[in-house]
Amino acid sequence: MNIIAIDIGNTNITAGLFIDNTETIMEKIGGGNSEELTACLKSFWQKIPFVKAGKEKDKKRDGVIVVGSVKPDWTEKVREIAKKELDEKILEIGVGKDVPLPMKLNVDEPGQVGVDRVLCAFAAYSVVEDAVIVADFGTAVTIDLVSAEGVFLGGTILPGFDISADALHRQTAALPKIDKVEIPKKPLGRNTIEAINNGLYYSAIGALETIGRLYSEEIGRWPQTVVTGGNMEIVKSGCEFADSFVTDLGVKGIVLAYEKFIGEKD
Repeated sequence: MNIIAIDIGNTNITAGLFIDNTETIMEKIGGGNSEELTACLKSFWQKIPFVKAGKEKDKKRDGVIVVGSVKPDWTEKVREIAKKELDEKILEIGVGKDVPLPMKLNVDEPGQVGVDRVLCAFAAYSVVEDAVIVADFGTAVTIDLVSAEGVFLGGTILPGFDISADALHRQTAALPKIDKVEIPKKPLGRNTIEAINNGLYYSAIGALETIGRLYSEEIGRWPQTVVTGGNMEIVKSGCEFADSFVTDLGVKGIVLAYEKFIGEKD
């Protein structure tokens, strides 16, 4: 199976090329960069082999473009590029979309849950095959729980580093805006910048540790904890209690969700 899997987040678009179910290339693109996005999709599509059967003049690439998105306007941009440049349709994952969500959701409003949360949860559960906590450190921080039976039980949503830093700057008279959260040199910040940096860093890790404990109490045991997201590497050294750190988990979830969809259709 040949797939271009596109994970559209709030800040970036991550595209992965999978040839014969094997990851070949992974690229991260700023969401507003249409030129770079177009070049990426064209390059990926040209690497997909042609369908073996058929006449030479009717040759068609043997692949699909599957999208998981939390930003509809960027989804439409990808759809336009695929149609104009590749003469292809995209398949979108979600409630009422081309490809259904790959797991059951035991929540009040399944259609309101971000597809990125579900795809990361499904990818983690597909490997663990047991109850699992999935934390995604991106523009927002989401910490979700999947049951031992593979049901998405819900979770928590926190502001990410950039949102928190911006809020501190905007809502106070004197606090500066820090550009990037870094691993603290020492717990005690010796100046305002360090104090803000350390506060954001330790509050994120502390939230994951506390919420993980509460989830564990909810189900009566400690599940594995999987961490992903654009800020994963920053928090990694402070999360010794986590079991796995996986880059581009959402993209992998897209591929697994499509494979499940095709398998159930056959």
